[in-house]
Amino acid sequence: MVGESGSQHHQFLIPKVVEQLSPQNGHHVLDIGCGQGVLAPHIAKKKATYTGIDISPTLIKQARKHHGTKGRFIVGNAHDLRSIPELTAGTYNSAVFLLSIQDMRYPEKAIISAGWALKPGGTLVLCMLHPAFRIPRQSGWGFDEKRKLIYRRIDSYLSRLDVPLRKDYQTKETLTRSYHRPVGFYVNALSSRNIHTTGFEELPSPKSNNEVLSKPERRALCEFPLFLIITAKKA
Repeated sequence: MVGESGSQHHQFLIPKVVEQLSPQNGHHVLDIGCGQGVLAPHIAKKKATYTGIDISPTLIKQARKHHGTKGRFIVGNAHDLRSIPELTAGTYNSAVFLLSIQDMRYPEKAIISAGWALKPGGTLVLCMLHPAFRIPRQSGWGFDEKRKLIYRRIDSYLSRLDVPLRKDYQTKETLTRSYHRPVGFYVNALSSRNIHTTGFEELPSPKSNNEVLSKPERRALCEFPLFLIITAKKA
């Protein structure tokens, strides 16, 4: 659970995501993998209509509790939005995956579903941990003692990975996973559905401006982006 206003990462990213979505009065915005619905009040503030979809009934319950007056929240599978009775093809001005697409086993299916929901000319925003630099269990920081330099270590990149992140310590069952794909996968998945990339923004950690950090730490955080935002438009 991330709380009513989201995590520190949400608070950093949401203004940038809203800028790309450009919601306006009368627009319909679809949040795919909405979690606890932390984006909803920011869309409602722009007088746009918000719909959030998530496969977890627990998260949708929390979203309705905290943001039920700001939008509509529906339990549903991002891989198959067509199966959700409340949704209609080609009705959304914009759609977004806010730190959610890397939690989806079949991201290409999720992108196809998003394209189905969008109007022609609609905007799709993919906001994620940067696939080139933040690969779960396959990347990390190192320190070059001779050069006094912090570097980013990448052990794997092009391989598609299914990474278990959290387990139930009693049953040993994997509870959450991350699905790594290289950057090119997302660009190609979009273009294959006639959704063409219009923006590509790489963002450093919000901690990069922390004056308490050493010079090598600040430099490393500024040089290696933490997030990637891909903006695309449906033909």
